[in-house]
Amino acid sequence: MKNYKITVNGNVYDVTVEETTGTAAAVSAPAAVSAPVKAAAPAPAPKKEAAKGPEGSVKVTAPMPGKILGVKVSAGQSVKKGEVLLVLEAMKMENEIVAPSDGTVASVQAAVGDSVEAGATLATLN
Repeated sequence: MKNYKITVNGNVYDVTVEETTGTAAAVSAPAAVSAPVKAAAPAPAPKKEAAKGPEGSVKVTAPMPGKILGVKVSAGQSVKKGEVLLVLEAMKMENEIVAPSDGTVASVQAAVGDSVEAGATLATLN
């Protein structure tokens, strides 16, 4: 028997699990589970740090809050006005964030999976 502490949605449970031998273990009633144990609030997940570099003079910002689905450019890359820089998902729609002018990408400050607020700087151009 092994004892584990399992956290589900902020509730901590003491669980006892029995080890079995053989290839086909029979499924039986759940092991003894105690009532939830009051625990401290879970620590917030560490914030992902996007690749940053020196900022350029032209800032490309998020027009609305959402989640970054794709980063199509990297620092040092030349872009033309209207070229897709990032893809932002907002309200179940994919929005292409495009270069406002010709230039070179100075920095990309968002990474795939990041949640961003409206007005957040996503990239900068020179």
